[in-house]
Amino acid sequence: MFVEVVFTGLPIDRDEVEEALEAAFASDGEITGAGSGMGRCHLDLEIEASVDPGTALDRLRGVLSHLGIEEHATLNVSD
Repeated sequence: MFVEVVFTGLPIDRDEVEEALEAAFASDGEITGAGSGMGRCHLDLEIEASVDPGTALDRLRGVLSHLGIEEHATLNVSD
């Protein structure tokens, strides 16, 4: 599963989000790209096919919530 996490008005450094996601997903996923521009930034998260999609999204939302940035994020999910 591929998730593009798009942030608007992110109040913390994108690197901090990347580190938290890498720690949360460990061997279950990895950040495969990132970018920024025009007041937005994004992280591309590739999640292993063996991980249940619902569980993966719950884990992702948990990280965003823990960092206090869930309301700044839009998740674009694809296979």
